[in-house]
Order: sequence, then structure tokens, then C-alpha cells
Amino acid sequence: MARHSKLDIILENLTIESVAAEGKAIAHTPEGQVVFVGFAVPGDVVNVRLVRKKKAWLEGSIIKLVKPSEQRLEPFCEHFAVCGGCRWQPLPYEIQLAAKQRQVYDQLTRIGHLQVPEFRPILGSDKTRYYRNKLEFSASNKRWMTSEEIASGVPVGPGLGFHVGKYFDKVLDIERCHLQPEPTNEIRLFIKKFCLENGISFYDIRENHGQLRNMFVRTTDAGAVMVIVCFGEDFPLRAPLLDAVAKEFPQISSLWYVINDKKNDTIGDQTCILHSGEPAIYEEMEGLRFKIGPKSFYQTNTGQAYKLYKATREFADLTGSELVYDLYTGTGTIAQFVSRRAKHVIGIEYVPEAIEDAKINAAGNGIDNCEFYAGDMKDILTADFIAKHGRPDVIIADPPRAGMHPDVVKTILEAAPKRIVYVSCNPATQARDMEMMSADYQITDVQPVDMFPHTYHVENVCRLERIDKTEEEEA
Repeated sequence: MARHSKLDIILENLTIESVAAEGKAIAHTPEGQVVFVGFAVPGDVVNVRLVRKKKAWLEGSIIKLVKPSEQRLEPFCEHFAVCGGCRWQPLPYEIQLAAKQRQVYDQLTRIGHLQVPEFRPILGSDKTRYYRNKLEFSASNKRWMTSEEIASGVPVGPGLGFHVGKYFDKVLDIERCHLQPEPTNEIRLFIKKFCLENGISFYDIRENHGQLRNMFVRTTDAGAVMVIVCFGEDFPLRAPLLDAVAKEFPQISSLWYVINDKKNDTIGDQTCILHSGEPAIYEEMEGLRFKIGPKSFYQTNTGQAYKLYKATREFADLTGSELVYDLYTGTGTIAQFVSRRAKHVIGIEYVPEAIEDAKINAAGNGIDNCEFYAGDMKDILTADFIAKHGRPDVIIADPPRAGMHPDVVKTILEAAPKRIVYVSCNPATQARDMEMMSADYQITDVQPVDMFPHTYHVENVCRLERIDKTEEEEA
């Protein structure tokens, strides 16, 4: 039954049927129209206020949980549903994993129109809380206010936490996050308190000015801690703030700062300055030691990264005689992880600092069959590059969420490696790229990996084998 008013449409007593893409769930109106609902669990009966109305589907938000599903769990975070992260907290973990497995299948078959073999079962995370080794927090001079706070007249103040939903300028002040082990929350709260007590301004995101802008905390399984504090400008209290942080948290082994006065928060193009401690922290995997600097890319779930790399190495199926290209190599983690079973490995990465770390890592690990090159992938990976360095037997690619540039796919096809191992944090763009390869390569193995429990994000590894056209023609 639907109630209408001039301002809204409310659908009553909808039964949530299943989990859908992007963290939403699916219900149907009595007329059979699809309704996407956020923060819902299969079996819930809900009243929903529509927020979007299209011809083929509707989207709404829960205004009343009429009858909770028997499967529904109590969210463990006080910021649930406001923060926007960890949207699947009410879902039992086994349902999350099943939904992610289905998501990968749907995206490969519906977006890529690909023929896929039977999937391996998704590799679940051993930790479903405190599994991240890196978090970023943003500062705002006007924190996000909940409707309850606005109604009660709570004054708007500064905040240090996460961006809310799709709003670039809205930051929710976070008391406790369950994604990363301590001392992450303690460090963030200390910095916020110091700034408030000493008149250090929080960043005005719309006007692009202010002192405290954002911060990163990185941790390792061995207990090392790196903190990077980013400021919108330099100011006299910058050094006292950092001194206070170092004194309060002696476990911080690497403390950096950045003066960033451009219009976005990224630090890849900024100068990072070491305030105190060591210039890097280190993670270990199978006896290999990896240097992590303030700009280094390293998979944010260390335990799951190990499972991901093992699947990648297995899919590469190396015998010791192969030339391997590792595209989007980052700090050379996968390149070094597979190097013991390859004749030679060439890693290519956009970020120069990451390539320098990769070279240092390889030298420190006693690996002499890896070489690394920095530059835009479509500019580095060319026919001339392949002619100079050799035609790869195996290509491993682990691109960012946007996937691979068409020129890169074209060059890979021209290189014609026997095998491609495509690692992706976005199965949709992975499907798009593999569709461009489908005339020459077939998917022979698929391994989803859950890197981010309580979210709809999923990592996926595919093995592609070159199709023998001679056999096809003879057949």
C-alpha cells in the first residue's frame, strides 16, 4: 500500500527479498515494480520513503522497520547508516560472501558477456573487524549534523572523520571506527582535541582554506605505526602539534606531515616531510620484506592480500622459465611474490616513489630477477618497450578501479602472452576489459576474494589462456 503527499511517496510493508549490487537490497511493489532499498536484510518488512523514481525501478530509504528479518544482526558501530561505510553490518557474514560471489558472476556474464567456468568459492576474511592497515580521516570546520542533532539545536562544530555518502564537503565526526586496530582512534581523537584546545582551524572544504586538513594512519601486523598529518597551510603551531603527537604516542615509528594547498586531498603529487622517526614501516609475507612509505600502495587488508597473491601466483602457473610482466606493480609486491618461480619479472607503475620502493624492496629481499619502470602505463607499455625487453610469456595486471586504458589492452593483445592473470578491485571494469580480449583469450579460472567485510566491494582474480586459433580452425 502506498501513501502519497505533495512532498513524498511512502511504500508500506515491503518485504526485502534479496541482496543487490552496491550494497542495496531488492523488494517489489504489489504491482511488481523493483524497489532498491539501502541498509536492509532479506526477510525485513519495511516502510520506505522513495528518494528516486524511474520508469523501470524505484529507490527508497527505510523509515520504519516493521518486522526485522530473523537473519538481521545488531550493527556493531554507533555510526552505522550515517557514516555510509560498512553498510552490510546487519547481514550475517555468510550472506555477504554469497552476495559478493553472485555479484562477480553477474558482472562478468552480464557486463562482459563472458563465458566463465565454475567459480572457486570466495575467500572470506579471517578478520571481519579491525582488518585494515590504512585509514584516511578528513577535517571539516562544519561537521555533518544528523537530523536529531539539528532538531535539538546542537551547535555546528568542527569534525574529524569520514566523508558522508557522495557529498564531497560533508564530514561525519567519528568517535570510534572498527576498521583499524588501535591506536588509530586514540591518535585521531588526540589530534582533534589538541586542535580545539589550541585554536587550530579545521579545513573549510568549500572555500579551500584552513589548517588541519586530513590525516592518514598506517599500521603493520608487527605493530609499526605511521601517521601522516596534512595541513592546508603552514602555521606556528604545526610543529608543537606534531611534537605532542609523537610524545603522546611513542609507538608511532614514522611521523610525517604535508602542506597541501591545492583543491583536493590526494598527496601523490605532494612533498611528504618526515617530522620524526623512521622514513618507512615494513610488512612481511613469506619471508619477503616490503617497505611502506607515506605514498606507497599496499593492499589494505594484509591477511587477505596474502590469499590474493597466492591465488595470483597459482593462476600464473610459472615453471621458472617465463618472462613475466607485472602491470600496475605498485611497490612490486606481486612481482617479488612470483619472482622465485619466474626467469625474469618486469614491473611497471605510474607512481615514481612506488617504483623506488619496489627497487629497494627487491634489493633488500635479495631478488635480482626483477626490474621496475615508472610512467603512465599506456605510454610505457608499447611495442617498442616489448621489442626491447622481450615478449612476455605471462602478464599479471592489477589496475585501479577504472580498469585498463584501451591502448594498454591493445598492446597486451599484440604481445600475445600465453597467459594473463587479471586482478581487479572492480569486477565491472574487469569484465569490460576482458570482453575486449575475449576473441583471443578464454577465462579458465575465477577466484573472488573478500578484502572488505561489511561492504559490497569485492576483489577478483581471473586466469585467461590464449586461444589456439589453429586448433579452432582444424576443428
